[in-house]
Amino acid sequence: MKTIQTLMAPAAIGPYSQGIIVNNLFYSSGQIPLTADGVMVEGDIKAQTHQVFKNLQAVLEEAGASLDTVVKATVFIKDMNEFAMLNEVYSEYFHTHKPARSCVEVARLPKDALVEIEVVALVK
Repeated sequence: MKTIQTLMAPAAIGPYSQGIIVNNLFYSSGQIPLTADGVMVEGDIKAQTHQVFKNLQAVLEEAGASLDTVVKATVFIKDMNEFAMLNEVYSEYFHTHKPARSCVEVARLPKDALVEIEVVALVK
């Protein structure tokens, strides 16, 4: 088991890692729209989702993986009425490769984020 840590994504805000590699699979912690400096991105779900993907790309790269090797994504969204807007941004990052995905509406996310995404990916 290997712990993944990069300064290109926000530090964990609790007792957990940005991600873990076990065998040839990378499991990310949920990423919310914090910058690498820990500042919350203001704006709508589109702006926040773009930041979440920046964070995911950073931890995936550090793990030796990429969005192209993601096999499963789990999306937590604060308001399912914003599902279509989330999908607009999501499809910019997963336009040809479409991993399995779950999306659930939740009452509240850390730092009152509008979206949180976690992934499982194959390590190259």
